[in-house]
Amino acid sequence: MAKTEEKSTPADASGLDRLKEQVAAYATAQGQRMADKAGGKISDLAQGLGDVGDGNSTLLNVGKRVLGEGDSPVKAFLGEKTGEVKDKVVDTVKGAFGRGGKAGSVKVTNIVEVVDVGKPLRTVYDRWTQLEEFSSFTKGVQSVSQSDETESDWKAKIAFSSRSWKATVQEQIPDKRIVWNSEGAKGTTRGAVSFHELAPELTRVVAVVEYYPSGFFEKTGNIWRAQGRRLRLDLKHFLRYATLSDDEDLEGWRGEIRDGEVVRSHEEGLEADGRDDEDQDEKEQEDEKEQDEKEQDDEEQDDESEEGDADNGDDRYEDDEEDDEEDEDDEEYEDDEDR
Repeated sequence: MAKTEEKSTPADASGLDRLKEQVAAYATAQGQRMADKAGGKISDLAQGLGDVGDGNSTLLNVGKRVLGEGDSPVKAFLGEKTGEVKDKVVDTVKGAFGRGGKAGSVKVTNIVEVVDVGKPLRTVYDRWTQLEEFSSFTKGVQSVSQSDETESDWKAKIAFSSRSWKATVQEQIPDKRIVWNSEGAKGTTRGAVSFHELAPELTRVVAVVEYYPSGFFEKTGNIWRAQGRRLRLDLKHFLRYATLSDDEDLEGWRGEIRDGEVVRSHEEGLEADGRDDEDQDEKEQEDEKEQDEKEQDDEEQDDESEEGDADNGDDRYEDDEEDDEEDEDDEEYEDDEDR
């Protein structure tokens, strides 16, 4: 603490003047003492901030705002805490939308839906392959245009937003399954639909989809599983469409795709189907022929059995007559002996 030098007062100075000088000297001394104390605390604070600067960013930022910007300690502290709360809220929302945890991770929606259609297997499959008709029965799909056998462009309107995406078929086997993926600005999709014959006039359709959303509204909808409800609704629309449509002129795409490449064209597929139909007809005719032969053999066996029963009846009748004659001979012999 700095020392103050005492000033001599003139002899003729009044008592009031001397009192004023003493008060001023005391005030100066107290001010210097407080300044030295504040300077020591600030030095300690700066030293502490330097020590923990790497591990406690909140305290460091408070010190910067107090020393550099002139904020009060209370205001600086509240400002930093408010920023921390805001950052935590943002991180929580990002985590809910799939960006929490590991960097670059995306939350995926898995969807599985099943519907049974009261039509033959081939009819249901052919109806599904007519992609350009999807806009006539699904909700929101505005148009579907096929670039070639493997690619198609889709446009849809969902609420107030228009969407478009490109779908690529990776595998397609007639009357069995179709596997595809799609790319769009609002998300990507991997999916498969399979067809199963439950009865000659009943077919089960199973759809399995993985959906990777991108964008705020898509991820919000992903939380509420809106995509799963949309697929379920579209399958119900397909059930209605396939059940009530006239199948007389229906012709689906009968080609085959493997690993994204067409390995059998539509025409080749139709020829193969024709051969399969002929083989099926031949097999049915052979089965009918075998059935007729079996029925004929059964009838012949029944006739032989009836003839055998008749012969056995005649033999038994002849045996009975012989027994009667022997009995009559025995009676005549006994009568002769009695006489």
